[in-house]
Amino acid sequence: MARLERLRVYPVKGLDGVDVDGARVLDGGTLKHDREFALFDADGDVVNGKRTDRVHDLATGFDTESGTLRVETPDGTVRRFDLDGEPARVAEWFGDFFDADLTLRRDGSLGFVDRREMGPSVVSAATLEAVASWFDGMTVESARRRLRANVEVSGVPAFWEDRFVGEGAPAFEIGGVRVEGVTPCGRCVVPERDPDTGEPTPEFRERFVRRREATFPEWADEDAFDHYYTLMTIARIPERDRGGTLRVGDEVTVRE
Repeated sequence: MARLERLRVYPVKGLDGVDVDGARVLDGGTLKHDREFALFDADGDVVNGKRTDRVHDLATGFDTESGTLRVETPDGTVRRFDLDGEPARVAEWFGDFFDADLTLRRDGSLGFVDRREMGPSVVSAATLEAVASWFDGMTVESARRRLRANVEVSGVPAFWEDRFVGEGAPAFEIGGVRVEGVTPCGRCVVPERDPDTGEPTPEFRERFVRRREATFPEWADEDAFDHYYTLMTIARIPERDRGGTLRVGDEVTVRE
């Protein structure tokens, strides 16, 4: 049986994600706590892994009940911040770390997602296993942290998520909440890097593209993909189902 295996949100855009047992769908169609906070520089650009590999030097955790962010630096020093209660202190500390003038902002209704008209990202557990197998020494957890999906579905084959984009594509439901695929996710530089060290994996993109093309599933609409450096699907939750909650263990059902 297909089911929701894992839910992961990224409370501060660009930093580590945290697993949650359940997540409410916000009015904007995204998941509660996902990219809820973001650090912006003086030019209005967000700090994330696309802009600096220094994000990999930090190990972060987040308590969804208290809103506390835990940050560990490479020398083992640990800091804790109340993100909602002390944004200036947070911005000052991260500004010192990234050597930039930063501001911490919060968006509790939508979050600072890249595609603001869309919702959560979806991947299958088998897809992550397949990607990990393409690279010597890569673990499934490393693939998971490189690709940074919100919704992970088990009990389905690799690249299951590809079938939900393109002309005439079906939708699926998670515990009764309808999820509609919108677009394949074109990848950036972040998946090329080891999530712990920030070191790039040699020839990552070239090998990824070759293996992706060789394993592209017959049930997917190839015309919906601009290139093969894509993985996972960006989805949309219709307005009528917003306010519902996704829970780990929920049954996943395809709706033609």
